[in-house]
Amino acid sequence: MLLTRYVARRLLLTIPLLIGITLVLFLLYNLIPVDPVAVLIPESGFRDPELTAQTIERWGLDRSLPEQYMIYILNLLRGDLGISFITRQPVMDDLLTRLPATLELTVCAMLFAIVVGIPAGLIAGLRRGGWFDRVTWLGTLITASIPPFWLGLIYLTVFWYDLRIAVGPGQIGSRMNRPEVVTGFITLDSLIAGDLNAFRSGLAHLVLPTLVLGGFTLAVVLRLTRAAIIEEMRREYIRTARSKGLRERTIVVRHGLRNVLLPLVTLLGLTFAGLIGGAVMTETVFNWPGLGQYLVQASINLDYPAIQGGTLLVATAYLLVNLLVDVLYGILDPRVRDDG
Repeated sequence: MLLTRYVARRLLLTIPLLIGITLVLFLLYNLIPVDPVAVLIPESGFRDPELTAQTIERWGLDRSLPEQYMIYILNLLRGDLGISFITRQPVMDDLLTRLPATLELTVCAMLFAIVVGIPAGLIAGLRRGGWFDRVTWLGTLITASIPPFWLGLIYLTVFWYDLRIAVGPGQIGSRMNRPEVVTGFITLDSLIAGDLNAFRSGLAHLVLPTLVLGGFTLAVVLRLTRAAIIEEMRREYIRTARSKGLRERTIVVRHGLRNVLLPLVTLLGLTFAGLIGGAVMTETVFNWPGLGQYLVQASINLDYPAIQGGTLLVATAYLLVNLLVDVLYGILDPRVRDDG
């Protein structure tokens, strides 16, 4: 019962935040000093008064701002994010087409950060001051300090252009046929289609962008794990466990790691949502056909409905993942839901 009330409270708090995001996006859209009619109408038809009037009426540009905002909200509730100025397709369709590519890259980047970051952080923390601790500290410092687009260019130059040990930009080899879309994940769709060559190509194209996008998250996960395990190993219950004669590995895995995972849940949840929004530069550098590349193209071409829709999707992802993290934290630590 307490968990149900806790989840309901967190869900209710998410609703006003989502409304606030839509209001901010709407106001920013109307504050931009560009005439949307000039973008909506082709140059050849801009001098046609009838076409101009039809466009203004269709997009509700002749109404007051409150009325336009209500139209915007009603359209959102119907899943209508408008029509892209560039593709002339519904923005929702464009986003749903691009979303799987971003999720595939994001999931791979997150798995890379977890699989490498947590064990490395544990080893660095348990062997504090050793050579491994110093090497990982230097590596995470460098990785976290270099901007993703610059790191991506370095990786492409070194591993693809110079050493020829990695594949170049894109999601799959240019000479390969893309498998039929089932999940939108190029690797999974290749396996479903039984095309191992396409699977190997898609997996190879994931390596460099995964290293770039997951590099910063890896640094954060490693540092947090290291700091948390150092703090946990100083606690009284750890000394008690040692005095009972338990093996050090048992103490670390069954006692220390369990408490280290609590702050990691929050970090990983928020980082996953951040990776979706942070894929913009990585996807652009590696020509990855995801949301990031779509938003960059929309910004260059002043495609306001696409910018609004993409930004709203990323912001909604933040809220939903934050809600999920709160729920998971409440399940793992009953004290949180009792107090909240």
